[in-house]
Amino acid sequence: MSTEGSGLIRSALEEAASGLERLRRNDAALAAIEAAGGVLAKAFIAGNRAYSCGNGGSMCDAMHFAEELTGRFRRDRRPLAALAISDPGHLTCTANDFGYPQIFARFVQAHGRAGDVLLAISTSGSSANVLAAAEAARSLSMPVIALTGRPASPLAELAQVEVCTPAGRFADRVQELHIKVIHVLIELVEHQLNLADAAH
Repeated sequence: MSTEGSGLIRSALEEAASGLERLRRNDAALAAIEAAGGVLAKAFIAGNRAYSCGNGGSMCDAMHFAEELTGRFRRDRRPLAALAISDPGHLTCTANDFGYPQIFARFVQAHGRAGDVLLAISTSGSSANVLAAAEAARSLSMPVIALTGRPASPLAELAQVEVCTPAGRFADRVQELHIKVIHVLIELVEHQLNLADAAH
């Protein structure tokens, strides 16, 4: 391995590790993650659904979140009703007819019901289409969980719970923490479902 390549790799991993350590020591962020897990678990226990949305890498995270819930995470359990807003037909139709900022909001308006939850993912916290989705969810009495990377963002203002993971100048470092938060949220949900099942 070249000295230049080795230095770049070590620098990247050190930067990622630093971001994770800052999150690990951020009590407010950890409390928000716990609160978000509680919101999701409450919805699933009540028979409601979770929707997720984001752009680019955040859409991939939204899809990952949903498939871990409908499929399998760490143990066999009943599938949980979760859906990422990622259908190409819907997205392209809505973007063509109503504009890109409406692609997620129209889906929430069509499918969302009071008691469902929206996981709204935006590294900047200011993506217009994610903000519109959060506004649509709020109008339907759906709790909004915001997963962001910048404090005091517009999306935070629309959320019942905001988990902010600032990790430097670039979105990729934020997204690396977002996927960790998503996995912890699912672990929290499974734990709460176990407790609820044991109580019956």
